[in-house]
Amino acid sequence: MNETLYPSFTVLLVDDEAPWLRSLSMTLEGPGAISNILQCRDSREVMGLLAGRDVGLVLLDLTMPHISGEELLAMIAEEHPETAVIVLSGMNQLETAVRCVRMGAFDYLVKTVEEGRLLDSVRRAIRMQELQRENREMRRRFLNDRLECPEAFAGIITGNKAMRSVFQYIEAVAGSNQPIMITGESGVGKELIARAAHALSRSRGPLVSVNVAGLDDNVFTDTLFGHTRGAFTGADEARRGMVEQAAEGTLFLDEIGDLSLSSQVKLLRLIQEGEYYPLGSDLPKQLKARIIVATHQDLAAKRNAGQFRKDLYFRLRAHHVHVPPLRERKDDLPLLLDHFLEKAAQALEKKRPSYPKELLTLLANYSFPGNVRELRSMVFDAMSVHTAKMLSMGTFIRAMEEHGEEPRETGSTGAGGENVFAPCGRLPTLVEAVEQLIDEAMRRADHNQTIASRFLGISQPALSKRLKMERRQIPK
Repeated sequence: MNETLYPSFTVLLVDDEAPWLRSLSMTLEGPGAISNILQCRDSREVMGLLAGRDVGLVLLDLTMPHISGEELLAMIAEEHPETAVIVLSGMNQLETAVRCVRMGAFDYLVKTVEEGRLLDSVRRAIRMQELQRENREMRRRFLNDRLECPEAFAGIITGNKAMRSVFQYIEAVAGSNQPIMITGESGVGKELIARAAHALSRSRGPLVSVNVAGLDDNVFTDTLFGHTRGAFTGADEARRGMVEQAAEGTLFLDEIGDLSLSSQVKLLRLIQEGEYYPLGSDLPKQLKARIIVATHQDLAAKRNAGQFRKDLYFRLRAHHVHVPPLRERKDDLPLLLDHFLEKAAQALEKKRPSYPKELLTLLANYSFPGNVRELRSMVFDAMSVHTAKMLSMGTFIRAMEEHGEEPRETGSTGAGGENVFAPCGRLPTLVEAVEQLIDEAMRRADHNQTIASRFLGISQPALSKRLKMERRQIPK
């Protein structure tokens, strides 16, 4: 099947009148942008077509010779219950409509119905089919716990289970034409996820990325939709917008949470109507790209505050992927550290160094507000000044201090945070509290005094003296 056809399954048109079939096809292919269409004039061939092809939706005439529409509807409901059927009739008969819906029809329309209502019904049926297929695919992938195309995620270094679930979800929805919303903190790799979704879609067009942060409404419109020659002062040449450049491919809009309300209206219209007007043009162009958006902001909160349109929010959230922050996937730290060390060594033309085992403990007790991007910067910075055989931890420690954060266990509380003694029935004595605090710091630091002393906010010699005073044996 042609990879650019929409939808991914066949839409079968069944009617014995050739002029009506041609008219219906033109309506679906033109304003509807539905290209995966098959026509059938003989009702006796329908069941054979359903058995031999992947038909997801049937538009079925009610009055036909040989086998009537109602008879076919009953046969389809029995043998292919997963296939949606829209009944089209030349007569507006309430009893017939009710009977067809009870037999399993998705909708009942009169042939003289306005074009907009027909297209709306067909789009809803296609969307329902896509969701059902995606749900079945996701269940299959999660139950089998496998990736069909792991090579699409080769650029994302991870062994984390939550990330694997993200990959499985992306595989399941990549073939849909509905928007994907990718959320997550800055630096988690949202664009890498978008690239993987684009690769899995197997579309023939390119991935076109646009960072919409800071774009005013006019620049946003010109960037996305382009303009004709003479559309405004200085428009000496016509320019294709990013939507057109991404045709048959993917349009990736980053930082979508920063989009102005006026620009949100234009994006909503683009998604709803599937068409747009370049600046200065009265002729519409069709949207032929899959839209993926990303944001580090809480769009639900912005929606509730009236800063982001609710209708656009739900349109964009047809598929939602949340990429977990690095502090929630600490098991990836060894993989990422080795990967970035290799990359940094190649870029700086240095031999890849070894690193002290304490470095992983140090990193594991840091919250990484900048996520994977911050770790990469740390490694490259350390490698740029590296001269010895063993990589120094000093650069990493200074980077953590510059961000105003001491390396500590994720979720621990500092001054002004939760009162750790509140749940205690009996307050420990000062000596007991100090002993417990030192024990916990040493445990979290994997018995490394240098790191434990940083947790406690004292020098390493001071901690060593305290341990000797208490006659504690520290494992090597």
